[in-house]
Amino acid sequence: MTTTRFAPSPTGHIHIGNLRTALMNYMIARKADGTFILRIDDTDPERSKEEYVDGIKRDLEWLGLTWDRIERQSLRLDRYAEAADRLREMGRFYEAFETPTELDLKRKKQLNMGKPPVYDRAALALSDAEKDALRAERGDGVWRFKLDQERIEWNDGILGDISIDAASVSDPVLIRGDGQVLYTLASVVDDIEMGVTDVVRGSDHVTNTATQIQMIEALGGTPPRFAHHSLLTGPAGEALSKRCLLYTSPSPRDCGPDLVCRLLL
Repeated sequence: MTTTRFAPSPTGHIHIGNLRTALMNYMIARKADGTFILRIDDTDPERSKEEYVDGIKRDLEWLGLTWDRIERQSLRLDRYAEAADRLREMGRFYEAFETPTELDLKRKKQLNMGKPPVYDRAALALSDAEKDALRAERGDGVWRFKLDQERIEWNDGILGDISIDAASVSDPVLIRGDGQVLYTLASVVDDIEMGVTDVVRGSDHVTNTATQIQMIEALGGTPPRFAHHSLLTGPAGEALSKRCLLYTSPSPRDCGPDLVCRLLL
């Protein structure tokens, strides 16, 4: 069974980039008589708002992009905690305590030396006593996934064969110091447990895909087929604002179909 998903964050109104991704995943599912999941990425309790959830559903329905089921990541926090515990047991999850200023200084130093600005894994050398002292001083640290530093390869549905050296990528932060689960961990767990077979998203996620493939495999899952489409740009080739909305009036229901079609093209 082909299963795709659209996973917007309810931190604002739907925008043209969201819509393009949703449309592609919807069409793949419908062509294969499969399942299209609307997955609300609402693990950020401060920025996620119910009014935006309602707006996303309303706008997708107006556009005819109907889903077969809806999921809320905020209702699945126990599943992410369980996955985090499994990664800790495997030795693939570690706590790091650097401040943003310290990380910025490390990046600048590496760039000045002509090296890629990759996290140096200094936290792995900390003793238990040193960790306890840092927690007492700074509070809980962030939790990073320890990448196997090898090449990650996959055949992309749009870009073709892709190969990324994991040694050139920082170990991704999956849980913040305040305990908030970040998208990368939640997405991996959900894709495994919901049986997602195909993921289409923007080319700015290529590096994320590489790290997620390793995470999926570490948790015993099978990576979905990934495809990364080009990003939309303005007339001069500039990146569009993330809040470049699908419509210019207060609601897309007030826009004519010609406007929607022109933006889709």
